[in-house]
Amino acid sequence: MSAAAGAGAASNAGSAARSRVAQVVLSSRPVSWINTAFPFAAAFLLTTGLVDATFIAGTLFFLVPYNLLMYGVNDVFDYESDLRNPRKGGAEGALLDPSLHRTVVWAGIVTAAPCLVVMLWSAGTGHPWSWVVLALSLFAVFAYSVPGLRFKERPVLDSITSSFHFVSPALYGLAVAGAAATPQLAALLAAFFCWGMASHAFGAVQDVAPDREAGIASIATAFGARATVRLALALWALAGLLMLATEWPGPLAGLLVLPYLVVVWPFRSVDDEHSGEANRGWRRFIALNYAVGFLVTMLLIWWAAVRA
Repeated sequence: MSAAAGAGAASNAGSAARSRVAQVVLSSRPVSWINTAFPFAAAFLLTTGLVDATFIAGTLFFLVPYNLLMYGVNDVFDYESDLRNPRKGGAEGALLDPSLHRTVVWAGIVTAAPCLVVMLWSAGTGHPWSWVVLALSLFAVFAYSVPGLRFKERPVLDSITSSFHFVSPALYGLAVAGAAATPQLAALLAAFFCWGMASHAFGAVQDVAPDREAGIASIATAFGARATVRLALALWALAGLLMLATEWPGPLAGLLVLPYLVVVWPFRSVDDEHSGEANRGWRRFIALNYAVGFLVTMLLIWWAAVRA
C-alpha cells in the first residue's frame, strides 16, 4: 500500500470515528444539558454557598452522563419507532445506527461512574436522603425506556416520570446540601414539577401519528392532541400560580409561564390528524427555555442578594 493510500485510509478511519462520537454525543441532546445541570447546581449553591467536590461532580454528572443515560438509552430502545418519526436524526433526537446502541449505553455508564463515586463519597452518611433521591432519579431514567417497565408508554405516568427527570436533580441538590423543608420551597418544587409535566405533554403531541403507527402509547395518544395541549396549558398556568406562594422575588417567576402560554395557545385546538404541526410550537419552546432560564437565573441571584 502506498503512503498516500495509507494516509487516506487513516483519514477515513478518523472521520468515521469522529462521526460515531458525534452520534453518541447527539444522542444525549446537548441542547437540553443545561435543563438538568442547572437545577442541581442552583439548588446546591444557593443552599450551601460552596463550590466543592459535590458541586463539581454533581454538575458534571447532571450535565452530560445523566443526559446520555436518559436520552441515549431512550434512543436505543426507541430505534424502531424513531425510524418512522420525521423529526428524529437531529437536535430533537438521534437516529442511532444499531451498531452504536451498545456503545451509547456503555458511554453513559462509564462517564457516569466517576461522578457518582465522588457524589456518594462526598455526601457521606450525613445526608441519607440524598442517596434515596439519587437512586430514584437513576431508576426513573432507566424505567422510562427499558423493556419491562417502559414508563414512557404508560399515559400520565410518562409525563410524571419525564418531569421527575428534571426535578430530581434539584431535589438531589437540596438533599445533599441539607436544605430545610419549607412551604415556600415545596411550592417552588411543585411549580417546577407542573412545568415539567406540561413540557412533556406538549412535546408528546407532535408525535401522536408516529407513536400510533408504532403502537406506542403516550399521554397524547391516550387523551388526543387537543385535550393534551389544553392540559399542558393548564399545568403551566398552575405552575405560575404556585410561584405566588414562594419567597420574594419568587412570585415574579410566575410571570415567566406567560411566554409558554403564548407560544402554545395557537395549538389549543389542533386535532390528531394535524398534530405534527405542534412541532412548530415545540421548536419555539426549546428556544424559549434559554430566555426564560436566563431570567430565572437573574431572579435567583436577586433572591440570594435579598437573603445575604
